[in-house]
Amino acid sequence: MQISRAPRTGVPALSEWITGDAVIEELAAPTGPSRTQVDSVRFTPGARTRWHNHPLGQVLVVTNGTALVQRRGGEVETVPAGDTVRIEAGEWHWHGATPDAAMTHLAIEELPEDGRTAEFAEAVTDEEYAAWRTDSAQAADAETEPAPPMSRVIVMDQKLPDPLLTHRLEIRRITVAPGYAAGLHVHNGPVFGNIVSGAAVYQIEGEQAVLLRPGDVFYEPEGVRIARFDAQEDGVTFFGYFPLADGIDAELVIPED
Repeated sequence: MQISRAPRTGVPALSEWITGDAVIEELAAPTGPSRTQVDSVRFTPGARTRWHNHPLGQVLVVTNGTALVQRRGGEVETVPAGDTVRIEAGEWHWHGATPDAAMTHLAIEELPEDGRTAEFAEAVTDEEYAAWRTDSAQAADAETEPAPPMSRVIVMDQKLPDPLLTHRLEIRRITVAPGYAAGLHVHNGPVFGNIVSGAAVYQIEGEQAVLLRPGDVFYEPEGVRIARFDAQEDGVTFFGYFPLADGIDAELVIPED
């Protein structure tokens, strides 16, 4: 077993396969009998690959921002963070960021035994790249029902400990630096939160870790051990809501064990 600790050093992507700028961080390289390669690639706004294909295909996992992807002969698709794209062996395609925001994805592929690598062709033209805006506009025009002037969506309905004596509600805007891990901690009261920007890996001890993105909400019960709240590469900003009894201040405790 080998563990590679963050942060890692990235290298600029070669101009021979990209329009714009991107940085590649190697997460796993083929060693021994394994032929699996995993990279994290961060595209600046407007950056995209050339048309290319992979001998054995590729899997992309968008981890931040929104990706644009297109296969030869298909429409330009938008892929938000958390979604996955499977590209077939030999399938001509391109992928990149939207014009106004950066995007990061994992690129996972198996390399052939004969040493072949991805085959690159012509650059994606500005007209091809901009086609996603046209597709989005056409989809919007196809909507027959007008959007309501107001909508209400329940994003969380959480039962609280009974009884919970609350005299005030403290709301904090909290920003965590890129790559910072809050570590194991416990709150002296229930905490609710909603992500404003960036992303974080959140995990209650003993439960599965989840990736929180803008618009997501979370709940940290009173006295429960929170194993992880790890800001991702762009950091994370969220609002924290602390229901408090009279004379009680919100506290975060770091367990000794």
